Amino acid sequence: MNKKTTKGWLLGLAAVLLSTIATVSIAFAQADHVRWDIISANPAPPALGVTSAGGVAFAFARNPNTLKIKLTGSGTFVAPASGGTSGAVTGGGTWETFEGDVSTGSGTYQVTKLASWELANFQPPGGNIDNIGDADERANGNAVLRIEYSDGGQGILGIGCHGPGAPNGIVEGVIATKDYVTYWDAAPPLPGVDANRTQFHVQ
Repeated sequence: MNKKTTKGWLLGLAAVLLSTIATVSIAFAQADHVRWDIISANPAPPALGVTSAGGVAFAFARNPNTLKIKLTGSGTFVAPASGGTSGAVTGGGTWETFEGDVSTGSGTYQVTKLASWELANFQPPGGNIDNIGDADERANGNAVLRIEYSDGGQGILGIGCHGPGAPNGIVEGVIATKDYVTYWDAAPPLPGVDANRTQFHVQ
């Protein structure tokens, strides 16, 4: 084999190897297409029942802790395989703020950007009947979304799903900010109460 033939053979092999590496990288590092929902569970856990879109969740501020926000919502986002932010988002919901039991404002909000997405794991099969999506796509994890309120306010919506099979450390429910107010304490889901639960579906 002469030098010219050897060089051509080596270049061809290099091209094949590079193509293989690129194919493997794409296969193992695909973007996540995610749907998120603040859900309604009827009946509420621990009983098995039906989960649907259209639930409600609360989060509380501090200094003082009488400030709270009530949120509904659903939407989708595409999370880049490399991590990081994404503008490929849809969805939103409603908001209402309170001081004690007195309403201090309400309206709608729109998701404008994905700030962070962390997939923990997929949930095991079985459990509630899923009226939202494919039960095999239900997942645990957390997402942080940039949102814009209908009164011109800006903020973030944090969504955590600690469902069946979830590892420790994930908050179930929502947190939020609205301008300078930080609703960092997610109201916990309580047995028999249809509130403060979320769900991710990952394609």
